[in-house]
Amino acid sequence: MKNLDVKILDKIVKGTVAAVEKSKSQIFDIYEAARGETEHVRRDVERIKQETAEIIFKVDELERKERRSRLRLMEVSRNFRNYTEVDIKAAYEDTSNVQLELAMARLQEQNLRRQRDDLEIRLKVLKSTVEKAEELVSQVGAVLGYLGNQMGTVVTQIESLQASQIFGAKIIRAQEEERRRVAREIHDGPAQAMANIVFRAEVCERLIDTDIARSKHELKDLREQVRVALRETRKIIFDLRPMTLDDLGLVPTVRRVLDTMKERCGIFSEVIIIGEEKRLDSHIEIGLFRIIQEALNNVEKHARASAVWVRLDFRLSVVAAVVEDNGRGFAAAENLGSESFGLMGMRERINLLGGELTIKSNISKGTRIYAAVPLKS
Repeated sequence: MKNLDVKILDKIVKGTVAAVEKSKSQIFDIYEAARGETEHVRRDVERIKQETAEIIFKVDELERKERRSRLRLMEVSRNFRNYTEVDIKAAYEDTSNVQLELAMARLQEQNLRRQRDDLEIRLKVLKSTVEKAEELVSQVGAVLGYLGNQMGTVVTQIESLQASQIFGAKIIRAQEEERRRVAREIHDGPAQAMANIVFRAEVCERLIDTDIARSKHELKDLREQVRVALRETRKIIFDLRPMTLDDLGLVPTVRRVLDTMKERCGIFSEVIIIGEEKRLDSHIEIGLFRIIQEALNNVEKHARASAVWVRLDFRLSVVAAVVEDNGRGFAAAENLGSESFGLMGMRERINLLGGELTIKSNISKGTRIYAAVPLKS
Protein backbone atom coordinates (compact mmCIF):
# COMPACT_ATOMS: atom_id res chain seq x y z
CA MET A 1 0.00 0.00 0.00
CA LYS A 2 2.89 2.32 0.81
CA ASN A 3 4.50 1.68 -2.57
CA LEU A 4 1.18 2.44 -4.25
CA ASP A 5 0.94 5.76 -2.40
CA VAL A 6 4.43 6.75 -3.57
CA LYS A 7 3.56 5.95 -7.17
CA ILE A 8 0.39 7.97 -6.99
CA LEU A 9 2.23 10.90 -5.41
CA ASP A 10 4.96 10.69 -8.03
CA LYS A 11 2.36 10.69 -10.80
CA ILE A 12 0.59 13.70 -9.27
CA VAL A 13 3.85 15.68 -8.94
CA LYS A 14 4.92 14.90 -12.49
CA GLY A 15 1.52 15.83 -13.85
CA THR A 16 1.41 19.05 -11.86
CA VAL A 17 4.86 20.25 -12.89
CA ALA A 18 4.29 19.31 -16.53
CA ALA A 19 0.93 21.10 -16.60
CA VAL A 20 2.36 24.24 -15.00
CA GLU A 21 5.37 24.25 -17.34
CA LYS A 22 3.14 23.78 -20.37
CA SER A 23 0.83 26.54 -19.17
CA LYS A 24 3.77 28.87 -18.68
CA SER A 25 5.02 28.16 -22.20
CA GLN A 26 1.58 28.74 -23.70
CA ILE A 27 1.03 31.94 -21.71
CA PHE A 28 4.48 33.18 -22.71
CA ASP A 29 3.67 32.49 -26.37
CA ILE A 30 0.45 34.48 -25.96
CA TYR A 31 2.37 37.28 -24.24
CA GLU A 32 5.05 37.45 -26.95
CA ALA A 33 2.46 37.31 -29.74
CA ALA A 34 0.32 40.01 -28.11
CA ARG A 35 3.34 42.21 -27.43
CA GLY A 36 4.54 41.93 -31.01
CA GLU A 37 1.06 42.59 -32.35
CA THR A 38 0.68 45.55 -29.97
CA GLU A 39 3.82 47.17 -31.35
CA HIS A 40 2.68 46.49 -34.88
CA VAL A 41 -0.78 47.99 -34.24
CA ARG A 42 0.78 50.97 -32.43
CA ARG A 43 2.82 51.76 -35.53
CA ASP A 44 -0.31 51.39 -37.65
CA VAL A 45 -2.17 53.81 -35.36
CA GLU A 46 0.61 56.39 -35.66
CA ARG A 47 0.67 55.98 -39.43
CA ILE A 48 -3.12 56.25 -39.75
CA LYS A 49 -3.19 59.30 -37.47
CA GLN A 50 -0.59 60.99 -39.66
CA GLU A 51 -2.48 60.12 -42.83
CA THR A 52 -5.74 61.32 -41.23
CA ALA A 53 -4.20 64.65 -40.27
CA GLU A 54 -2.89 65.07 -43.81
CA ILE A 55 -6.23 64.26 -45.43
CA ILE A 56 -8.09 66.58 -43.01
CA PHE A 57 -5.75 69.39 -44.03
CA LYS A 58 -6.34 68.48 -47.67
CA VAL A 59 -10.13 68.49 -47.18
CA ASP A 60 -9.97 71.93 -45.55
CA GLU A 61 -7.94 73.24 -48.48
CA LEU A 62 -10.35 71.72 -50.99
CA GLU A 63 -13.37 73.15 -49.17
CA ARG A 64 -11.88 76.62 -49.39
CA LYS A 65 -11.05 76.03 -53.03
CA GLU A 66 -14.57 74.70 -53.68
CA ARG A 67 -16.15 77.81 -52.10
CA ARG A 68 -14.03 80.07 -54.28
CA SER A 69 -14.91 78.14 -57.42
CA ARG A 70 -18.65 78.26 -56.57
CA LEU A 71 -18.46 82.01 -56.00
CA ARG A 72 -16.69 82.33 -59.32
CA LEU A 73 -19.39 80.23 -61.00
CA MET A 74 -22.16 82.35 -59.40
CA GLU A 75 -20.49 85.53 -60.59
CA VAL A 76 -20.16 84.21 -64.13
CA SER A 77 -23.77 82.96 -64.10
CA ARG A 78 -25.16 86.32 -62.91
CA ASN A 79 -23.12 88.32 -65.41
CA PHE A 80 -22.99 85.82 -68.24
CA ARG A 81 -23.20 88.65 -70.81
CA ASN A 82 -19.83 89.95 -69.63
CA TYR A 83 -18.08 86.57 -70.13
CA THR A 84 -17.39 84.42 -73.13
CA GLU A 85 -18.71 80.91 -73.55
CA VAL A 86 -15.21 79.60 -72.88
CA ASP A 87 -15.07 81.46 -69.54
CA ILE A 88 -18.44 80.08 -68.49
CA LYS A 89 -17.49 76.53 -69.44
CA ALA A 90 -14.15 76.81 -67.63
CA ALA A 91 -15.84 78.07 -64.46
CA TYR A 92 -18.33 75.20 -64.54
CA GLU A 93 -15.67 72.54 -65.17
CA ASP A 94 -13.41 73.97 -62.48
CA THR A 95 -16.24 73.83 -59.92
CA SER A 96 -17.18 70.29 -60.98
CA ASN A 97 -13.59 69.02 -60.74
CA VAL A 98 -13.03 70.58 -57.33
CA GLN A 99 -16.30 69.15 -56.01
CA LEU A 100 -15.35 65.67 -57.28
CA GLU A 101 -11.90 65.90 -55.74
CA LEU A 102 -13.45 67.11 -52.47
CA ALA A 103 -15.91 64.18 -52.44
CA MET A 104 -13.06 61.72 -52.96
CA ALA A 105 -11.01 63.34 -50.18
CA ARG A 106 -13.97 63.23 -47.78
CA LEU A 107 -14.52 59.56 -48.56
CA GLN A 108 -10.86 58.86 -47.89
CA GLU A 109 -11.08 60.86 -44.64
CA GLN A 110 -14.04 58.74 -43.50
CA ASN A 111 -12.17 55.53 -44.28
CA LEU A 112 -9.07 56.71 -42.41
CA ARG A 113 -11.08 57.85 -39.39
CA ARG A 114 -12.82 54.47 -39.27
CA GLN A 115 -9.49 52.61 -39.55
CA ARG A 116 -8.01 54.82 -36.81
CA ASP A 117 -10.91 54.19 -34.44
CA ASP A 118 -10.82 50.43 -35.08
CA LEU A 119 -7.06 50.28 -34.54
CA GLU A 120 -7.22 52.30 -31.31
CA ILE A 121 -9.84 49.91 -29.92
CA ARG A 122 -7.73 46.94 -31.00
CA LEU A 123 -4.61 48.49 -29.44
CA LYS A 124 -6.43 48.96 -26.13
CA VAL A 125 -7.54 45.32 -26.10
CA LEU A 126 -4.03 44.11 -26.96
CA LYS A 127 -2.45 46.19 -24.20
CA SER A 128 -4.86 44.65 -21.72
CA THR A 129 -3.99 41.17 -23.01
CA VAL A 130 -0.25 41.86 -22.68
CA GLU A 131 -0.66 43.07 -19.09
CA LYS A 132 -2.73 40.05 -18.10
CA ALA A 133 -0.36 37.60 -19.84
CA GLU A 134 2.68 39.23 -18.21
CA GLU A 135 1.06 38.93 -14.80
CA LEU A 136 0.17 35.28 -15.44
CA VAL A 137 3.72 34.49 -16.60
CA SER A 138 5.05 36.00 -13.38
CA GLN A 139 2.60 34.05 -11.24
CA VAL A 140 3.26 30.76 -12.98
CA GLY A 141 7.00 31.40 -12.73
CA ALA A 142 6.62 31.88 -8.97
CA VAL A 143 4.72 28.59 -8.72
CA LEU A 144 7.42 26.78 -10.67
CA GLY A 145 10.09 28.35 -8.50
CA TYR A 146 8.34 27.12 -5.38
CA LEU A 147 7.99 23.61 -6.80
CA GLY A 148 11.63 23.69 -7.83
CA ASN A 149 12.84 24.69 -4.37
CA GLN A 150 10.62 22.26 -2.49
CA MET A 151 10.89 19.29 -4.81
CA GLY A 152 14.32 19.62 -6.34
CA THR A 153 14.96 15.92 -6.45
CA VAL A 154 11.62 15.26 -8.14
CA VAL A 155 12.23 17.94 -10.75
CA THR A 156 15.64 16.46 -11.50
CA GLN A 157 14.07 13.07 -12.13
CA ILE A 158 11.48 14.41 -14.54
CA GLU A 159 13.90 16.48 -16.67
CA SER A 160 14.39 13.64 -19.10
CA LEU A 161 10.62 13.28 -19.46
CA GLN A 162 10.20 16.96 -20.11
CA ALA A 163 12.88 17.01 -22.80
CA SER A 164 10.54 15.62 -25.42
CA GLN A 165 7.86 18.15 -24.47
CA ILE A 166 10.32 21.02 -24.72
CA PHE A 167 11.46 19.77 -28.12
CA GLY A 168 7.86 19.73 -29.33
CA ALA A 169 7.21 23.16 -27.83
CA LYS A 170 10.14 24.62 -29.80
CA ILE A 171 8.71 23.24 -33.01
CA ILE A 172 5.29 24.66 -32.19
CA ARG A 173 6.76 28.08 -31.35
CA ALA A 174 8.64 28.10 -34.66
CA GLN A 175 5.44 27.20 -36.52
CA GLU A 176 3.44 29.88 -34.72
CA GLU A 177 6.12 32.49 -35.37
CA GLU A 178 6.00 31.56 -39.06
CA ARG A 179 2.22 31.96 -39.05
CA ARG A 180 2.53 35.37 -37.37
CA ARG A 181 5.12 36.44 -39.94
CA VAL A 182 2.88 35.40 -42.83
CA ALA A 183 -0.10 37.15 -41.23
CA ARG A 184 1.92 40.37 -40.86
CA GLU A 185 3.14 40.19 -44.46
CA ILE A 186 -0.37 39.59 -45.79
CA HIS A 187 -1.72 42.43 -43.63
CA ASP A 188 0.99 44.89 -44.70
CA GLY A 189 1.10 43.77 -48.35
CA PRO A 190 -1.82 42.24 -50.28
CA ALA A 191 -4.46 43.16 -47.69
CA GLN A 192 -3.52 46.84 -47.75
CA ALA A 193 -3.25 46.77 -51.54
CA MET A 194 -6.68 45.17 -51.91
CA ALA A 195 -8.22 47.77 -49.57
CA ASN A 196 -6.73 50.50 -51.73
CA ILE A 197 -7.99 48.74 -54.87
CA VAL A 198 -11.53 48.72 -53.46
CA PHE A 199 -11.25 52.42 -52.72
CA ARG A 200 -9.94 53.23 -56.21
CA ALA A 201 -12.70 51.11 -57.74
CA GLU A 202 -15.25 53.26 -55.90
CA VAL A 203 -13.58 56.33 -57.35
CA CYS A 204 -13.77 54.85 -60.86
CA GLU A 205 -17.48 54.20 -60.37
CA ARG A 206 -17.99 57.86 -59.52
CA LEU A 207 -15.91 59.06 -62.46
CA ILE A 208 -17.14 56.79 -65.22
CA ASP A 209 -20.30 58.80 -65.88
CA THR A 210 -18.69 62.23 -65.56
CA ASP A 211 -15.08 62.02 -66.72
CA ILE A 212 -14.21 59.12 -69.04
CA ALA A 213 -10.63 60.21 -69.57
CA ARG A 214 -9.91 60.43 -65.86
CA SER A 215 -11.69 57.15 -65.18
CA LYS A 216 -9.43 55.47 -67.77
CA HIS A 217 -6.40 56.90 -65.99
CA GLU A 218 -7.71 55.63 -62.64
CA LEU A 219 -8.32 52.19 -64.16
CA LYS A 220 -4.76 52.12 -65.45
CA ASP A 221 -3.47 52.87 -61.93
CA LEU A 222 -5.87 50.27 -60.55
CA ARG A 223 -4.46 47.63 -62.90
CA GLU A 224 -0.92 48.42 -61.74
CA GLN A 225 -1.98 48.07 -58.10
CA VAL A 226 -3.51 44.67 -58.85
CA ARG A 227 -0.18 43.63 -60.39
CA VAL A 228 1.67 44.81 -57.26
CA ALA A 229 -0.73 42.86 -55.02
CA LEU A 230 -0.26 39.76 -57.18
CA ARG A 231 3.53 40.13 -57.04
CA GLU A 232 3.49 40.47 -53.25
CA THR A 233 1.20 37.45 -52.94
CA ARG A 234 3.56 35.36 -55.06
CA LYS A 235 6.47 36.49 -52.89
CA ILE A 236 4.65 35.34 -49.76
CA ILE A 237 3.92 31.97 -51.39
CA PHE A 238 7.59 31.61 -52.36
CA ASP A 239 8.68 32.51 -48.81
CA LEU A 240 6.34 29.86 -47.38
CA ARG A 241 7.81 27.03 -49.40
CA PRO A 242 9.84 27.75 -52.53
CA MET A 243 9.22 25.04 -55.11
CA THR A 244 12.83 25.24 -56.31
CA LEU A 245 13.97 23.95 -52.94
CA ASP A 246 12.25 20.62 -53.52
CA ASP A 247 13.02 20.45 -57.24
CA LEU A 248 16.56 21.85 -57.53
CA GLY A 249 17.97 22.09 -54.03
CA LEU A 250 19.49 24.68 -51.71
CA VAL A 251 21.96 26.50 -53.98
CA PRO A 252 19.57 27.39 -56.87
CA THR A 253 16.95 28.54 -54.34
CA VAL A 254 19.42 30.84 -52.56
CA ARG A 255 20.51 32.26 -55.92
CA ARG A 256 16.90 33.03 -56.79
CA VAL A 257 16.31 34.77 -53.46
CA LEU A 258 19.41 36.91 -54.00
CA ASP A 259 18.39 37.77 -57.57
CA THR A 260 14.95 38.82 -56.34
CA MET A 261 16.47 40.92 -53.57
CA LYS A 262 18.81 42.62 -56.05
CA GLU A 263 15.88 43.47 -58.35
CA ARG A 264 13.85 44.77 -55.41
CA CYS A 265 16.41 46.95 -53.62
CA GLY A 266 19.59 46.98 -55.73
CA ILE A 267 21.88 45.22 -53.25
CA PHE A 268 24.88 43.54 -54.89
CA SER A 269 24.95 39.83 -54.08
CA GLU A 270 27.17 36.84 -54.74
CA VAL A 271 26.95 33.12 -54.00
CA ILE A 272 30.24 31.31 -53.36
CA ILE A 273 30.33 27.50 -53.41
CA ILE A 274 33.14 25.62 -51.68
CA GLY A 275 33.45 21.88 -52.17
CA GLU A 276 31.20 19.74 -54.33
CA GLU A 277 27.61 20.93 -54.41
CA LYS A 278 25.15 18.17 -53.49
CA ARG A 279 21.57 17.56 -52.40
CA LEU A 280 20.98 17.25 -48.67
CA ASP A 281 18.25 15.71 -46.57
CA SER A 282 15.02 17.69 -46.91
CA HIS A 283 14.92 18.86 -43.29
CA ILE A 284 18.53 20.11 -43.50
CA GLU A 285 17.91 21.99 -46.74
CA ILE A 286 14.79 23.71 -45.45
CA GLY A 287 16.40 24.48 -42.09
CA LEU A 288 19.52 26.02 -43.64
CA PHE A 289 17.44 27.88 -46.21
CA ARG A 290 15.25 29.43 -43.50
CA ILE A 291 18.36 30.59 -41.61
CA ILE A 292 19.84 32.12 -44.77
CA GLN A 293 16.48 33.63 -45.69
CA GLU A 294 16.09 35.27 -42.28
CA ALA A 295 19.66 36.61 -42.44
CA LEU A 296 18.96 38.12 -45.89
CA ASN A 297 15.69 39.62 -44.63
CA ASN A 298 17.66 41.33 -41.85
CA VAL A 299 20.16 42.63 -44.39
CA GLU A 300 17.40 44.07 -46.56
CA LYS A 301 15.34 45.57 -43.73
CA HIS A 302 17.93 46.76 -41.22
CA ALA A 303 21.54 46.59 -42.41
CA ARG A 304 21.49 49.41 -45.01
CA ALA A 305 24.09 47.37 -46.87
CA SER A 306 25.19 47.77 -50.49
CA ALA A 307 26.47 44.20 -50.83
CA VAL A 308 25.88 40.75 -49.35
CA TRP A 309 27.77 37.49 -49.84
CA VAL A 310 26.49 33.97 -49.21
CA ARG A 311 29.05 31.16 -48.95
CA LEU A 312 28.01 27.51 -48.89
CA ASP A 313 30.67 25.02 -47.84
CA PHE A 314 29.94 21.35 -48.62
CA ARG A 315 32.17 18.96 -46.71
CA LEU A 316 31.99 15.25 -46.06
CA SER A 317 30.54 15.44 -42.55
CA VAL A 318 29.23 18.99 -42.32
CA VAL A 319 27.61 21.70 -44.43
CA ALA A 320 28.19 25.33 -43.51
CA ALA A 321 26.56 28.58 -44.61
CA VAL A 322 27.95 32.08 -44.15
CA VAL A 323 25.93 35.26 -44.80
CA GLU A 324 28.04 38.41 -44.66
CA ASP A 325 27.15 42.04 -45.47
CA ASN A 326 28.87 45.42 -45.43
CA GLY A 327 26.04 47.20 -43.63
CA ARG A 328 25.83 49.27 -40.49
CA GLY A 329 26.02 46.27 -38.13
CA PHE A 330 25.00 46.28 -34.49
CA ALA A 331 26.54 45.83 -31.06
CA ALA A 332 26.23 42.05 -30.86
CA ALA A 333 27.46 41.83 -27.29
CA GLU A 334 24.75 44.19 -26.12
CA ASN A 335 22.00 42.23 -27.87
CA LEU A 336 22.68 38.79 -26.49
CA GLY A 337 19.96 39.14 -23.90
CA SER A 338 17.40 40.84 -26.14
CA GLU A 339 17.65 39.25 -29.56
CA SER A 340 15.04 39.83 -32.21
CA PHE A 341 12.55 37.13 -33.12
CA GLY A 342 14.55 36.55 -36.30
CA LEU A 343 17.80 35.77 -34.49
CA MET A 344 15.97 33.67 -31.92
CA GLY A 345 14.33 31.75 -34.77
CA MET A 346 17.75 31.06 -36.31
CA ARG A 347 19.06 29.68 -33.02
CA GLU A 348 16.02 27.45 -32.54
CA ARG A 349 16.35 26.06 -36.07
CA ILE A 350 20.07 25.38 -35.70
CA ASN A 351 19.45 23.69 -32.34
CA LEU A 352 16.82 21.42 -33.91
CA LEU A 353 19.39 20.48 -36.56
CA GLY A 354 22.05 19.84 -33.92
CA GLY A 355 24.30 22.46 -35.46
CA GLU A 356 26.23 25.59 -34.52
CA LEU A 357 25.35 29.26 -35.06
CA THR A 358 27.74 32.20 -34.64
CA ILE A 359 26.82 35.85 -35.12
CA LYS A 360 29.54 38.50 -35.35
CA SER A 361 28.67 42.15 -35.87
CA ASN A 362 30.22 45.53 -35.19
CA ILE A 363 28.90 49.03 -35.67
CA SER A 364 29.63 50.30 -39.22
CA LYS A 365 31.54 47.09 -40.04
CA GLY A 366 28.75 44.78 -41.17
CA THR A 367 27.48 41.46 -39.88
CA ARG A 368 28.63 37.87 -40.38
CA ILE A 369 26.35 34.91 -39.62
CA TYR A 370 27.87 31.42 -39.62
CA ALA A 371 25.73 28.27 -39.47
CA ALA A 372 27.09 24.72 -39.59
CA VAL A 373 25.04 21.51 -39.61
CA PRO A 374 26.50 18.02 -39.19
CA LEU A 375 25.71 15.41 -41.85
CA LYS A 376 25.04 11.76 -41.27
CA SER A 377 27.86 9.62 -42.57
